[in-house]
Amino acid sequence: MPAAAGLTFGGNLRAAIFGISDGLVANTSLIMGVSGALPEARTILITGAAGLLAGALSMAAGEYVSMRSQRELFAQQIAREREALATRPKEELDALARIYHRRGLPLDVACRVSKALSADLKSALETHAREHLGLNPEDLGSPLGAAAASFLSFAVGAAVPLVPFVFGAGTRVFPISASIAAGALFLVGVASSRLTGQALVRGGLRLLVIGGGAGLVAYLIGKVLGVTV
Repeated sequence: MPAAAGLTFGGNLRAAIFGISDGLVANTSLIMGVSGALPEARTILITGAAGLLAGALSMAAGEYVSMRSQRELFAQQIAREREALATRPKEELDALARIYHRRGLPLDVACRVSKALSADLKSALETHAREHLGLNPEDLGSPLGAAAASFLSFAVGAAVPLVPFVFGAGTRVFPISASIAAGALFLVGVASSRLTGQALVRGGLRLLVIGGGAGLVAYLIGKVLGVTV
């Protein structure tokens, strides 16, 4: 697998795991809060499904707007670089040679490398955009793809605590849902820690404590509201 492809895959996997984590924590807290106030399975199912849909749509919309704005900004910068190459080719060539010279190449070698990499407009644009801007014109990302990935990853996480309510686990539906959510929180924490190179068990326990704590607080608040309303 090429290095760029590996980086892209790693970034996508990281985003997916964090999206699942967000959906899991958010909807578990919502379900536990509603369970504390209105311990009725059908109400919790409807609320949890609404939370899943609203959260996933919000994540998708936010990711789309963010990625679209970023792509437009990068496209504008690349367009400026293209214009500079067309109108001031010698200045751009010298600037690229200076970059390679600062990195340790002898000046004459840096000039030859710069000239070779700027032989045609396409390769020149790719090289100058990468070296001057840190961008690859062929890899600006897809707003629709990012939105779809955010929607799906959040929805997967948010669906976990809902499963027992969907299949009607009877009077034990709440403890079953809480147990499944706790196990999923630990596993997602382990997966996140694996990506970041941290201790696996510690990462799993950390997300379990954070997500479980948020759910417990939501449950207690729901309990208070259920009594007072």
